[in-house]
Amino acid sequence: MSLLLPVLRKIVKNDAMRSDPPEIYGWRVYVLAASACFGAMSFGWDSGVIGGVIKLDPFKADYGLTKGDVANLSSNIVSVLQAGCFFGALIGFPLPDWIGRKWALVVAAATTLAGVVMQSAASGHLEAMYIGRLISGFGVGISSAVNPIYVSENSPRAIRGLLTGMYQLFIVTGGMLAFWINYATSIHNVGKAQYIIPLAVQGIPALLLLVLMILSNESPRYLARKDRWEEARRVLKSVRQLPDGHQYLEEEIQEISDQLTYERQLFGDANLMTLLKEMFLTPTNRKRALLSIFLMIWQQMTGTNAINTYAPTIFENLGIKGTSNQLFSTGIYGIVKVLACIAFLLFMADSLGRRRSLLASSVGQSLCMFYIGLYVRISPPVADASVPPQGYVALVCIFLFAAFFQFGWGPACWIYVSEIPTARLRPLNVALAAATQWLFNFVVAKAVPTMLETVGDHGYGTYLIFGSFGVVMWLFVFFLIPETKGVALEQMDALFGVSDEERHAIIADGEKNFDAIHVSENEKRV
Repeated sequence: MSLLLPVLRKIVKNDAMRSDPPEIYGWRVYVLAASACFGAMSFGWDSGVIGGVIKLDPFKADYGLTKGDVANLSSNIVSVLQAGCFFGALIGFPLPDWIGRKWALVVAAATTLAGVVMQSAASGHLEAMYIGRLISGFGVGISSAVNPIYVSENSPRAIRGLLTGMYQLFIVTGGMLAFWINYATSIHNVGKAQYIIPLAVQGIPALLLLVLMILSNESPRYLARKDRWEEARRVLKSVRQLPDGHQYLEEEIQEISDQLTYERQLFGDANLMTLLKEMFLTPTNRKRALLSIFLMIWQQMTGTNAINTYAPTIFENLGIKGTSNQLFSTGIYGIVKVLACIAFLLFMADSLGRRRSLLASSVGQSLCMFYIGLYVRISPPVADASVPPQGYVALVCIFLFAAFFQFGWGPACWIYVSEIPTARLRPLNVALAAATQWLFNFVVAKAVPTMLETVGDHGYGTYLIFGSFGVVMWLFVFFLIPETKGVALEQMDALFGVSDEERHAIIADGEKNFDAIHVSENEKRV
């Protein structure tokens, strides 16, 4: 039994935690989730590294960031990763069904490593830097589409939010480590080493993902979809740490079987066109797909990745002088994000729930952004002057924004889009959501440097725009997002409008057809 179980039962307030056998909360599910989430750390690490690296004088000198359209060139270097992530996320749809969730993550890790090597060896060659970041982005994009699926399909329902939300925790942890590595190399190294070391250590989480996923099991629900039932049972028994014949184990296997029978009877064999038709022509599936897509759009329009990537520049605009001081402030920002994400996963994801977390997060983020924008508009920082008291409040709002984002829109979106689709459409749904996230991440990364220079003095309009999006997000969640905490993956159809009577009738018809086919085959043999 997990040593965490007594703590979890006090923290996680849902019916499933009270009724499920304690054995299923053993160490295996946490190790599996953590192993897969090193792909998320690769993205957080890269975003955190590049925002500081482009502020370092040796990097500026080697890559031409000292003359011409510096804002445009900086945004190109940063955003090419997100472009690669977009295409990687699209590949993240068919790949986990072709080769499995586990091996798709192995491919993602190897691809990310190859890109990191190119970035580290580029040595002032801008084309090599672009290609390296594009390749790394491709690997990160694949892992972003596969990781939430793999974790959710291995997770017990009561702590699915906690485990799936670890994706966001690893993103912010990677970013925090990158911030502090940037700071350390800026004060302890000179010359090219200042930026080569941070670029090279991006490969650490990708290497850990590669090794740990080779050692991990495949998703039991993927094995069941491929009719490898003996392997699925063996893996599920190992992950849940339950003996053969245990009631919980048998019920979970039966739920998986019923769901697969229902989907196959309703929609037949799958290819891309039939899956797209199934997703967008079936009302309940279309609703879930559109919710997933818009959640990811709103997540990026919070402005979080603008701050993640351009934090040193933003701190400079708020009056923090000196590259080292800006990088130090960015490191503190990273610590706040990690602590807030841990608090959310432990106390809110499976207790407060997804819906209320998103609502509260929207309000907090908007208030912070509105204050920063109004401060910069009314009392803009003055060169060579100390930061005024209201300026320090604006700096605190940056940290509060980070905390509010981690209380909802950061981890909750990844949890939600991986759990609401029907099993058959889960890879496609998550891939579309992840691709949407990367597309708008790219747009924000490309636009923000120009916005900070052009949308009002010191870019005050940038913050007001992001704050306004928070209001829209609150309305979206309030009217359209149902709660999913404690709901089994196989019960999402009922939550989104498919009645139990309809499902049971279709499953029964499928079992009758299955039996009839086998009777016919036996008669032919006779």
